[in-house]
Amino acid sequence: MTPGGWRYSAETGGSAARFVDPAGAVLITLRCTGATRTVSLLRAGTAATAVPASITTSTGVKQLGASPATEGGAPVMAIAFAAGDAQLDAMAFSRGRFLVEVNGLPTLVLPAWAEVGRVIEDCR
Repeated sequence: MTPGGWRYSAETGGSAARFVDPAGAVLITLRCTGATRTVSLLRAGTAATAVPASITTSTGVKQLGASPATEGGAPVMAIAFAAGDAQLDAMAFSRGRFLVEVNGLPTLVLPAWAEVGRVIEDCR
């Protein structure tokens, strides 16, 4: 398991859950944008172009793509989901943890805590 924990916050137009390591660095942000009913997974890190990514849950692996973006001025790799995407449910209800892999970055093994599901439900 990647050391750290989830922190939930309500935001203008939605909400966010951030996975923060023991040093205070945000490794992942899961953000609901209510106006577009989009949930974005923002992985700290950078790449010059879009790269392969995957999310592994207790129900399987979903192959995705991650695109370069910024979050608060910091480089991130972004994956966008429609609020009704079944992969979001798989993450929220995974047995204890789920993995986020973005090509070129270390794999994160994250706990499936309530904050994950809360952000998803905020978008629905």
